[in-house]
Amino acid sequence: MSRRILLVTTLLLAGCTSGTPTPTPTPPPVKSGFKLVAFDSCEQLTKDLKAAAKKSVGPWGFSGGMMRTFGAVPDGARSAASAGGTADKAAPAFSGTNVHEVGVDEPDIVKTDGKRIVTITGGSLRVIDAASHKATGQLPLDAWGDADLLLSGDRALVLTHQGGGDVLYDRKMPMRPAGAELILVDLTGAPRVISRYRGEGRLVDARQTGDTARVVLTSQPRITFPDRPAARDDDEDRIKANQRVIDRTGVDAWLPSWTVTTGNTTEQGKVACNDVRRPVTYSGRSMLTVLTFPLSAPKLDSGRPVSIVADGDTVYGTPTSLYVASDQRWRLDFFPGRDNRTVPQETDVFRFDVTGSEPPVYRAAGKVPGFLINQYALSEWDGHLRVATTDSAQQSSAVRVLKPDGETLTQVGEVDGLGKNERIYSVRFIGPRGYVVTFRQTDPLYSLDLSNPAAPRVTGELKITGFSAHLQPVGPDRLVGVGQEATEEGRRQGTQVSLFDVSDPAAPRRLAQHHVKNGYSEAEYDPHAILWWPDTKLFAVPVNEGLLALTVTDNGLTEAGQIAPRASAMQVRRNLVIGGELWTLYENGLQISRLSTLEPVTYLRL
Repeated sequence: MSRRILLVTTLLLAGCTSGTPTPTPTPPPVKSGFKLVAFDSCEQLTKDLKAAAKKSVGPWGFSGGMMRTFGAVPDGARSAASAGGTADKAAPAFSGTNVHEVGVDEPDIVKTDGKRIVTITGGSLRVIDAASHKATGQLPLDAWGDADLLLSGDRALVLTHQGGGDVLYDRKMPMRPAGAELILVDLTGAPRVISRYRGEGRLVDARQTGDTARVVLTSQPRITFPDRPAARDDDEDRIKANQRVIDRTGVDAWLPSWTVTTGNTTEQGKVACNDVRRPVTYSGRSMLTVLTFPLSAPKLDSGRPVSIVADGDTVYGTPTSLYVASDQRWRLDFFPGRDNRTVPQETDVFRFDVTGSEPPVYRAAGKVPGFLINQYALSEWDGHLRVATTDSAQQSSAVRVLKPDGETLTQVGEVDGLGKNERIYSVRFIGPRGYVVTFRQTDPLYSLDLSNPAAPRVTGELKITGFSAHLQPVGPDRLVGVGQEATEEGRRQGTQVSLFDVSDPAAPRRLAQHHVKNGYSEAEYDPHAILWWPDTKLFAVPVNEGLLALTVTDNGLTEAGQIAPRASAMQVRRNLVIGGELWTLYENGLQISRLSTLEPVTYLRL
């Protein structure tokens, strides 16, 4: 989603980079016993939720988390399907959103179907005709907070996250509660709102396959804890007071509610007790809900919710699977006054079948040690799930391979010991191979062979200064890394773009580097900001307030040009290719340039 802050866990790790990890013997399959089951009744749901919540609550209530979502695309993945559109055959070639998996679209601040551009700026949805370079429609959204969108034919789904936060204590000032609003917009003629869905909780992320969008929310129970206690009260007194409040709370406080407004009609409801599932262990402090919306439907409905008593902060999707992962149970329980002595540092992973347009069907769940950096640390291939995590307790990282065994994701293979005393900064899985970047002072790029799920192994390692925060495939055996250059002591020196040759798994090489001293780029934490256009080998990323455009060859990086900041246009956010033109989206306008030369054609103020 737009303007997100990457949540980085600070690891107090000491020491320098070790050598290539020593291969570890293949472990036997690890069965976590982790699966979802239904509650016997509303009474049992209430009892169990209260018990779990009382163990999790701290002296100041439930602590909150932040969103972490990203996206990027393999070489050549540019089509109406990847952009979520249904452009007709007359539409010119165009670039879609930079996403993780081909055929699975991700929300972003701008979309195109090759004929029109749809974007959200200044609280309004705007439509621009690509042929005439003119704005053809504007729709004030009457929504606040960050907003992204998905596009399918003549429909756009706007997704907004509306502030708020955790309930810590009674507030003297009124505060608008956290919530998610989804707005279905008709783009035929002047854009108009069809339906508005308002749901409780935080918008985590969404994925679109075909014309079906699946939206993931997390919500906390509607519990108001006592006023801020007196300074003489200790943590134990505060916790006991909060536990008494939980004892008096009914089950409705946990069940997410929703409203849908279409025209003058408003429907409302809440998740039913028998629609809630639970893992073996859970905190009782949150509910994870997956909604399903066919964008071609006449209007929005309840989203046919599927709910789990769990947290969720990372979403990864393929055309047939939706994964939701979370390390929040460990992260959020690790506070003074919590019952956290037995809470390991683990990431929970839930897999759903999303074939067709029906609500997702739960298939399996599992857990792995450590935490994820983002969705690129997950990859489904050949019936297996590869997961890359950093375990701060062990001061190293690992890639584990899981396979569904009934309703459990069972570990069948592991390669451990990556980046001793470091943490993962980026991951990319490409078929049977994987690449992991760890960093503290230098940047080891590890090359992994994952062709045998039972025996994954490190095949090579490249040590360089700085790090790559994202790895983008740019052709056979070539990766481009976007990140930061650094001194040998680990001090960051500005944005760097590196071209890697990974044709030899035993000896990855850096062929070229482009360094912008003291530079910064949104692409370092949101790969949606990257444009890779294979037809002309153009690789473009925002740097500082402008745009850096590079031409990628087999052996190097050549600066194709720069699009400088405009005095009143704020910074560059995204870039699109439509036909022979490059469209550069600023925060309040669009610049159109010739793709071949980057020579400006015109500027459209929004």
